[in-house]
Amino acid sequence: MSHSIPLNNKNIQQLPHGIERPSYDRQKLVAGMVHVGVGGFHRSHQAYYTDELLKNHGVTDWAICGVGLMEYDKKMQEALESQDHLYSLMLFHPEGNITTRVIGSIIDYFFAPDDPEAVIEKMADPEIKIVSLTITEGGYNVNEATREFDFENKDVQWDLKNPDNPKTIFGFLCESLRRRKERELPAFTILSCDNIQHNGDVTKKMLLAFCNNADPELCKWIEQNVYFPNCMVDRITPATTEESRTTLLTKSGIIDKCPVVCEPFCQWVIEDNFNGNRPPWEKVGVQFVPDVSPYEKMKIRLLNAGHSLLGFSGALYGYEYIHETVHDHLFSGLLHRFMDEEVTPVLDAIPGIDLDQYKESLVQRFGNPYIKDQVARICLQSSAKIPKYLLPTILDQLKEGGPLDCSAYIIASWCRYAEGTDEKGRKYQLEDEMSAILQEKALLSRQDPLAFLKIETVFGDLVRSERFTEIYKKTLQDLYQKGVIECLKELNLKKK
Repeated sequence: MSHSIPLNNKNIQQLPHGIERPSYDRQKLVAGMVHVGVGGFHRSHQAYYTDELLKNHGVTDWAICGVGLMEYDKKMQEALESQDHLYSLMLFHPEGNITTRVIGSIIDYFFAPDDPEAVIEKMADPEIKIVSLTITEGGYNVNEATREFDFENKDVQWDLKNPDNPKTIFGFLCESLRRRKERELPAFTILSCDNIQHNGDVTKKMLLAFCNNADPELCKWIEQNVYFPNCMVDRITPATTEESRTTLLTKSGIIDKCPVVCEPFCQWVIEDNFNGNRPPWEKVGVQFVPDVSPYEKMKIRLLNAGHSLLGFSGALYGYEYIHETVHDHLFSGLLHRFMDEEVTPVLDAIPGIDLDQYKESLVQRFGNPYIKDQVARICLQSSAKIPKYLLPTILDQLKEGGPLDCSAYIIASWCRYAEGTDEKGRKYQLEDEMSAILQEKALLSRQDPLAFLKIETVFGDLVRSERFTEIYKKTLQDLYQKGVIECLKELNLKKK
């Protein structure tokens, strides 16, 4: 580009032809939602759908006020404020073309550590009908061993003693709802958009546990008045890199401190369970259903577990990106086998979804070379993912007496990955809350092949299944002796 343009309200009309931009008057927008956790995924997904609504359907009262709770959110506050809360969304298509649009649905942003009172009052504002969340799995403060609320958390203990100066999401929700109750205002709906099965139910359970300790009377009011719809979200959104910013500047001339990169595919399925008014997102492709469970199960067991299969294997072999694994027929062959033979038979009926078409779309999405989704990202925090993404399929197949080869391979490759070196001897860092115990048990598995499976907080009593452990031990031994490629060849030969 001959010149570059910093992204802000003043410059928006100077953007090059072909860049979509807000066609609505942002000065007339009112925030109807507070969103906590304004990362890449929120901005590629919920904020994108909301922008579509503002742009195409004349809606003005459903803009978003962002909130950051963590210290690292300060950078996002500074970046967004410097460009009037605008940002670029870059869709990388499989054919290689990039379409860019500027999103304007976020109109404000509060950094909670600087001014918790402002965040509480914003959530208590009667204009706010929804408080939505993308706070990652760890943000829900679930004790992995008991599946109950973790009261040992120091920030939780602080919030219980300092309700008007909270640090956790539960403290903010509790105090803002207390003020709404006192002011005789209706409660807001709490909408979790995190990639957790039954995310609304989890949010409700954790908030009620906290609130029952903090204020039992308020807890009763929340139970009666606050709605927690479950939803399923899907859009591959890799981390934004300096290369992403450079690509945007080179191709569009836009200087943007916080652009977002994502795939064209986008899906959102929500239970229509809101306290009063909600955005008419169905006008822009969101699917409202009575029960999100079958859609969640489909996505988590096919997409997320499939991602883990590719991630562990790809990391061991030395691939850097997920698309490299999918373009290798041995990896994609096992992915197909896993989805067709082990996952599909134990899924529920899914209204409106063609499963064969859905699975094929996953392979195409994983194979998009322009997304550059890093294998390392897929392997992050696997101790929180595998119990949700893969174990339910294994347990269902154990009940059914069905095949387990691919699932056993995924766990065996995770064990081998957790040693911290790939097959060429290159070291990498394990990014996981349980990294120390994972690595210890992975290394011990060279002597005791079931050591990794004995991590009860991850695998429960799976180690007691003789049928599974026999398959797992053989697979792990094959990985040690033959390596990833030979294992994949043998597993693909067993395909029906």
